[in-house]
Amino acid sequence: MANRRTFLKSAGAAGAVGLSGLAGCIGDIGGDQAYGNGTVTFLMSPTEEQETMRAQYQPVEERLNDHIDDADAEVQFAADYSATLESLDSGTAEVAETGPFAAALGADTGKAEIILQRQAYGGWTYGSYLITTPDSDIESVEDLEGKTIAFADALSASGSLYPLSLLADAGLSVPDSPGNDRGADFSATWSTHEQALEALMNDQADAAGVGAFITTNDDNEFRDDLKEVASRDGIPRAPILVSPDLSDDEKEQIITAFTEAPDEIYYGEDGEADTDDDLWFDGVRERGEDTYQPVIDAANNLGYGEDIFQNSTTTEQ
Repeated sequence: MANRRTFLKSAGAAGAVGLSGLAGCIGDIGGDQAYGNGTVTFLMSPTEEQETMRAQYQPVEERLNDHIDDADAEVQFAADYSATLESLDSGTAEVAETGPFAAALGADTGKAEIILQRQAYGGWTYGSYLITTPDSDIESVEDLEGKTIAFADALSASGSLYPLSLLADAGLSVPDSPGNDRGADFSATWSTHEQALEALMNDQADAAGVGAFITTNDDNEFRDDLKEVASRDGIPRAPILVSPDLSDDEKEQIITAFTEAPDEIYYGEDGEADTDDDLWFDGVRERGEDTYQPVIDAANNLGYGEDIFQNSTTTEQ
């Protein structure tokens, strides 16, 4: 459990590359799955292997089944963030968990409604870093012009959006769309938080843009083998979304299903705390789009809209 949680200390879970082709994923979800038709579909973002996440979210499925009136709940695995937002928008899914960047764009375009925020590692917010190594001559963000930067997933708030914002605030040109470095004053790659850090440590990149979680050691202090170039904190942790087609009563049932749930909802399939199938988060609270306005503003300031989903095949928070 410790190793998995060490890696998953961002807004949600660190992303995995190429999961959109897994069997049983929801891509273009078909069929009438409206809440009024007796089914509540909860979509999991593909941030870990499908069977791992099914074990983690089994108590969530059971809780929704027990708490929601006159409907059967089922947890399904989404292909990617784009498929999740399209499914919520079309009413073929009712509830979903995503990262803050995807959620903010979905809410801003009216495809989804944010109803809950998740808590983890003692807080409702987290941070983002641009880092390098202690022996590097890079001392400021401006020094990154012409350098190679390894980012996490293109749709990661802490590993892509906010590091790019730090670069733009320093006057550097950033890519036309995250996921490629066209138009940027630097070379860039995108992968995962862990792979971005590895690229830095293996001299394959001059700097990295990652979530704060990966910059800390076992004592939760900044690692001695890393040097901070710039950082941004206060990023709201990942939300839970619903379809905008749901009625107020339906939304309220889902909200109370989570907010009034016992701690066991976070313990995974085995029902035991601090084991490998625990959920990454350990609390929720009712929140709406305004909580994620800083993420929307960051995306808007960079000129990034919903079309960026079409340019990225990975998902992360």
